[in-house]
Amino acid sequence: MKRDPKLYNVRAVERALQILSAFDAEHPELGVSDVAALMGLHKATTHRIMMTLLNWGYLERTADGDRYRLGLKLAAAGLRVVQRLDFRREALPYMRQLTETLGENCDLGVYDQGEVFGVEVVPGNQAVTIAARIGFRLPMHCSASGKVFLAFLPDAERERLLRQPLTAHTANTITSLSELRRQLAEVQKQGYAIDDGELEAQIRAIAVPIRNRDGEIVAAMSIPGPASRMTPERIAEIAAALLGAAAGVSARMGWRGSTDSR
Repeated sequence: MKRDPKLYNVRAVERALQILSAFDAEHPELGVSDVAALMGLHKATTHRIMMTLLNWGYLERTADGDRYRLGLKLAAAGLRVVQRLDFRREALPYMRQLTETLGENCDLGVYDQGEVFGVEVVPGNQAVTIAARIGFRLPMHCSASGKVFLAFLPDAERERLLRQPLTAHTANTITSLSELRRQLAEVQKQGYAIDDGELEAQIRAIAVPIRNRDGEIVAAMSIPGPASRMTPERIAEIAAALLGAAAGVSARMGWRGSTDSR
């Protein structure tokens, strides 16, 4: 019998979320006493939590200093969610066209807590395809999509990730940090990454970045396939098609630069 997920709730976090939910269209600005009364919380507890939310930017003070409203940190978080939904919607027609033209699966992943998380998969029409479904997770150092994120994420985040162990999954997995750095520099130069049987033997993949209007990478579009079909000539063809599709999606997201620039 499954346990009720609510049993895992952290009381302090639950109260913080209650406080944030008190601010709505009817109550855009509230004082500590107002929030405590609305949520049925003790005023001292409410004050401590609201000060924490204020310090983290999730609440801000009004001009008179006596009341509070939702902070820009929440707006930024919400915008990131909307952007994710936008790029998925914009990418789908391009992904479908790629699968029709190339016959291979096409997937879309986002960066999530040190891994690639799959948000979309469009199946190809080959008799033998790579099994994948939405929700897949990939390591960063040995998948094409992961290398794309490592190459184009902000420097500080990349360096943090590169301090993690480079676990071997196959005989082809890169476990040398210097070699991985060399490959990432190549990815930055050419605009796409290749997984040469590094995550699963006899499977190769090519991935490219999708950018938002500020040029930040928001997703990686990838095409995997059996090594028997992914010849050097085929990889070059797929890479060119992916780069064209990524440019189209990124342009629809507002990006006006080159998809291979940092």
